[in-house]
Amino acid sequence: MNESLPQSHDWNVSTDEAKRIQRRLASEVTERALPDGVETVAGIDVSVRDDMAQAAVSVLQLPELNVVDEAVHRCEVPFPYVPGLLSFREMPAVLPALERLRATPDVFVTDSHGAAHPRRFGLACHLGVLLDVPAVGVAKSILIGAPQGELSPEKGSRVPLVDDGETIGTVLRTRTDVNPVYVSIGHRCTLDGAAALMLECSPRYKIPEPTRQAHKLSRADG
Repeated sequence: MNESLPQSHDWNVSTDEAKRIQRRLASEVTERALPDGVETVAGIDVSVRDDMAQAAVSVLQLPELNVVDEAVHRCEVPFPYVPGLLSFREMPAVLPALERLRATPDVFVTDSHGAAHPRRFGLACHLGVLLDVPAVGVAKSILIGAPQGELSPEKGSRVPLVDDGETIGTVLRTRTDVNPVYVSIGHRCTLDGAAALMLECSPRYKIPEPTRQAHKLSRADG
């Protein structure tokens, strides 16, 4: 990405202050259709070892899902592991990695939640709002909420993920007879559009290819 990315706030804050930031910024999450003709999707993943975070970004071209760009950044972890506050732990590594990309991808996908979060502001939302880009959260487990209805075993099956009467995400089967993933809005997308794009990005594996490639890169030795 050519421009210098904003930092928005100090990541090394107390847990109470981090929660206040999330509540304040959650109102800025925008739900609208993804742009027409999405061509590139960036997957983002972070691995942490011995208080060092390695963030990886893999940019894939649709429809072939070929890797066309990638970037890595390593730094010390500035924030402890606290469920629901993942962005304060991982974004300080993610932002410098994004700065190393040659161009801005059309959509960003994180290996984490977006609105399917206690304060409706997971890492995908934080990234999307901070950079004002379309962002989708795809997680492997539920942080909050419960599936509404029974999910059928076929690929493409969906049921709402609901918390306190509010639909906060969708439970999506990306492979037949394989455990689902949990998709939620990050920013500048709809839940239907996010789910459709993630299916398009999951031709062979449970995990969408952009975040699968980013995960492999985040765990690679530098």
